[in-house]
Amino acid sequence: MKYYIIAGEASGDLHGSNLIKALKKEDAQAQVRCWGGDLMQAAGGTLAKHYKELAFMGFMEVLLNLGTIVQNIRFCKKDIAQFAPDVVIFIDYSGFNLKIAKWAKKTGFRTNYYISPQVWASRAGRVEKIKRDIDAMYVILPFEKAFYRARGYNVTFVGHPLIDAIAQQRETSRDDFVEQHGLHPEKPIIALLPGSRKQEVAKMLEGMLSLVPRFPEHQFVIAGAPSLEADFYRQLTKNAGVRFIDNQTYSLLGHAQAALVTSGTATLETALFMVPQVVCYKAHWLSYQIARRIITLRFISLVNLIMDREVVKELVQNDFTEENLYRELSKIIHGPERGHMLEAYAALRQKLGGTGASNKAAHHIYTSLKGS
Repeated sequence: MKYYIIAGEASGDLHGSNLIKALKKEDAQAQVRCWGGDLMQAAGGTLAKHYKELAFMGFMEVLLNLGTIVQNIRFCKKDIAQFAPDVVIFIDYSGFNLKIAKWAKKTGFRTNYYISPQVWASRAGRVEKIKRDIDAMYVILPFEKAFYRARGYNVTFVGHPLIDAIAQQRETSRDDFVEQHGLHPEKPIIALLPGSRKQEVAKMLEGMLSLVPRFPEHQFVIAGAPSLEADFYRQLTKNAGVRFIDNQTYSLLGHAQAALVTSGTATLETALFMVPQVVCYKAHWLSYQIARRIITLRFISLVNLIMDREVVKELVQNDFTEENLYRELSKIIHGPERGHMLEAYAALRQKLGGTGASNKAAHHIYTSLKGS
């Protein structure tokens, strides 16, 4: 079978790579062409476009890059038509993928979605488009199945692929880790996860780094995103007294005492590594004003959304200040809040189900193709 997979960011590249591996186990003759990154390519996909060319975030940033986005849409349609896959598989990245899905369905291609767009967060009316354009949806968050069922669309819950990704992580001793990266052997580590796109990383690090002088007995280490160059981080952290580790977020979380995390998939990854965290987010003023009017959720972090209560503190926009950061980080290092958070993390893992999300999704996709 021929599979065309579209992922538009680093997390999609990770989950897409595991899906490709699982598809190749199910289908020894699988041919995969994809939009993604180095991980999907290493898993055996032929890369049509790298996600580094697609990293536009926020309403203003999208508007400023409309020309490039339109060109990418045209190229994608042409590339799919030339490859003529048995199925087009979309991974998250809804703004782009739902446009391609509409065309692909009309053109006669089978369409599957793995990792649902966050229609439960805003513009739930998009469910009607999904029902029209997507033949099968495989969701990874436990509340999504009920959300879609209430709107007349049956989806399949396969569990969360992060559990698989983390289970595959090779453990390193703290001694080896600190020696490899030139870290202080005694000081506890505070991990900084400022995002994966240049605009957000620059904005978030400015606030996060303000805490460094206030925690002299700790060492702050930045988790570098695979989509960004080391020089970009070095320019932002001159004389800041922090370390930068490129593309080794899981290893860093495996040895961190606490973390400051920009909202997104990283909040869930941090929780699954049992690292107490403060969730932070600050957007362009106009992007934030638009977002707060269309997003209907109580929380922005996946941890709180899944648990349906405040497990981790969220410092958003005007609440993202040095004093608030200092107070909340101190609580999860020294206070009883640390133990409460770890207890909630254990319950969170139970809600997400066991391992095998990618394998389950691949099995469903391949079986449906064989039966058609």
